[in-house]
Amino acid sequence: MTELSKLRWQCRRGTKELDLILMDYLETQYLSSSEHKKAKFIELLSLEDDELIVVLMDFIRSS
Repeated sequence: MTELSKLRWQCRRGTKELDLILMDYLETQYLSSSEHKKAKFIELLSLEDDELIVVLMDFIRSS
């Protein structure tokens, strides 16, 4: 299984909203991101869904 395949699997979460946000980033920005941003994305994927949604919503609100 390739790294990208593993990440796709990890992007499949318990809610459709999280699936859409994570998959969109993976498909449109991940490959062209810096190594630092890739590491941060992988770190985000380790969060539980309830923690992840809070982090992402805070990020979206601050953008």
